[in-house]
Amino acid sequence: MTSVQGQAVEIPTEDGTADAYLTHPGDGRPHPAVLFYPDAFGPRPHVEGMADRIAAAGHTVLVPNVFYRHGRAPVVELPEFIDLSQRPEIFGRIIPLMQSLTPELTRRDAGAYLRLLADHPLAADGPVAVTGYCMGARLALLTAGAYPDRVAAVAGFHGGGLATDTPDSPHLAAADITAELYFGHADNDPSMPPEQMERLENALTEAGLRHRCEVYPGASHGFTQADTDAYDAKADERHWTALLDLLGRTFG
Repeated sequence: MTSVQGQAVEIPTEDGTADAYLTHPGDGRPHPAVLFYPDAFGPRPHVEGMADRIAAAGHTVLVPNVFYRHGRAPVVELPEFIDLSQRPEIFGRIIPLMQSLTPELTRRDAGAYLRLLADHPLAADGPVAVTGYCMGARLALLTAGAYPDRVAAVAGFHGGGLATDTPDSPHLAAADITAELYFGHADNDPSMPPEQMERLENALTEAGLRHRCEVYPGASHGFTQADTDAYDAKADERHWTALLDLLGRTFG
């Protein structure tokens, strides 16, 4: 496996400075860039390990703390392992942060994240891929719609609320997207029920986008997160295959 180097970086934004994790192959050469949106728990050792795995496949990966307006990561203190009994208390603190990150702020911040990658000497010239988990899948869709000339591929896993009936639902960005997209849904996920899966599929199809949406049997929301009790090893490995295949097609 390719050795990687990870480091903390600062991202200037219109509203301050976002802390982030940047990881890349250790050869000192520029590589195709991936913007990685984590779940609502934010950057943490497990997420950095996921980013390192993408970097080992030949990419420069940026993982921003999207809640930077409320402090540096971890904005909410987390246990090493997050189990279901602890989640109500944790989400009581996280949900207000999620609600504060509006689509407008998401698009504005995405521009800052993409500028850092465009200017970084270890990120190759050209478009980037965006991957997102849980809440991050929504951010990935919004980013692709706001910056179609910069985003060539989007992957989202166990995303919630991707195709609601609200006027700012992420799936409405489909008309502006040019990227290839892949979504891996959990089939036991109240935040992404079958009607939303169908609405997302229809929006991507009507927009004429190259895409694939799959339901992972038996998987729960958060199935890639090995530091939670929602983790599903089989579904997680399926996600890695789908993600790395997409990156391979995008960047050759």
